[in-house]
Amino acid sequence: MSSTIEISKTFISTESIDYSDGSVVSKTILKKPTGNITLFAFDKGEGLSEHTSPFEALVQLLDGEAEIIIGGSPFQLKSGQSIILPANLPHSLKATEKFKMMLTMIKS
Repeated sequence: MSSTIEISKTFISTESIDYSDGSVVSKTILKKPTGNITLFAFDKGEGLSEHTSPFEALVQLLDGEAEIIIGGSPFQLKSGQSIILPANLPHSLKATEKFKMMLTMIKS
């Protein structure tokens, strides 16, 4: 499920997206030719399988806990922590607990 946040309105990131049992929910905040900002909510045990992206991205955990594997190296992130996903390097995400994140992708 994906929807968009209205431009020029204040919002609270963690309250702008809800968890859904057994699934991953996404909500686009901003989509431009130069990059995207998207909120995600992952139920415990849900994730994204290994993939690559041609662009760098910043993952900011807003709530909960996740394991993010980048180039075969696992990273345990908790609410308030961030990590950069390098371009063209395989990565995956898994919710060790329910978690919400903001993904900022910069296209070059």
